[in-house]
Amino acid sequence: MPNTAFTSGIAAGRLAPDAYDENFSDLHPALDDHEALVAADRCYFCHDAPCMTACPTSIDVPLFIRQIATGTPEAAAKTIFDANILGGMCARVCPTETLCEEVCVREVAEGKPVEIGRLQRYATDTVMAKGTHPFTPRRRHGQARCGDRRGTRGVCRRRTVWRVMAMRSQSMTGGPKRAA
Repeated sequence: MPNTAFTSGIAAGRLAPDAYDENFSDLHPALDDHEALVAADRCYFCHDAPCMTACPTSIDVPLFIRQIATGTPEAAAKTIFDANILGGMCARVCPTETLCEEVCVREVAEGKPVEIGRLQRYATDTVMAKGTHPFTPRRRHGQARCGDRRGTRGVCRRRTVWRVMAMRSQSMTGGPKRAA
């Protein structure tokens, strides 16, 4: 029996492929190279940058927009990823219209802000389309320790040291800082 929109539980194929495209398409389309340069040229590169203070991750918005305006979206992506490693995802889901774009000087003066969210998406998508990332993961290094703790022989052993994050489950929500 084929799945329909009324099939109970979790089931694949409830919607037609065109319905998926309509329901899960991007809210704002991506900028092309020319549109990104035009949008970046609208920025005043404010010294006190109210957009930067409104950003929950404190991305240096004027800097990354200036880097886009000078034709280096890769450097702009590095600036974004320095502040927020999930910058590509945030460019799509962050409500920029109520955060950074709402306090933009152009919004206050003219009623049309710099399209910060779309510029952020342009920069991060440019780097991701090349299949690169501005950061590489660190290699895990072992640590040499000489001498064993059981005696005084001074035997040198090489031991691998891993950093482990201890997680502890809580029976109630809120964790250790939960109010009594």
